[in-house]
Amino acid sequence: MTGKQPFEAIVSAHASTVLRVCRAVLGPADADDAWSETFLSAMKAYPDLPADANVEAWLVTIAHRKAIDVTRAAARRAIPVAETPDTGTPDTGTVGDADPDAAAELA
Repeated sequence: MTGKQPFEAIVSAHASTVLRVCRAVLGPADADDAWSETFLSAMKAYPDLPADANVEAWLVTIAHRKAIDVTRAAARRAIPVAETPDTGTPDTGTVGDADPDAAAELA
């Protein structure tokens, strides 16, 4: 069994594959961020990866999951709108003005 390659060699060998996976899921706009997140996560976990592991498949899995995370984060972000919808009732000042019978019951 041989030792593992240096992580820099892993990045050089698989950078384009990881970027293709990120672009396939996200499109070109957010793919670079997912690519960076993929290699940051991989760098943290690389020391625990077995020497005989399929590094490309491992990186593709991480890239796919990071791309999905970016998609989910975008879905949770608030969408700016020009004007907020008015969902409540108009403020008439006091409760008694809106419904005199209800105000009498409370008193």
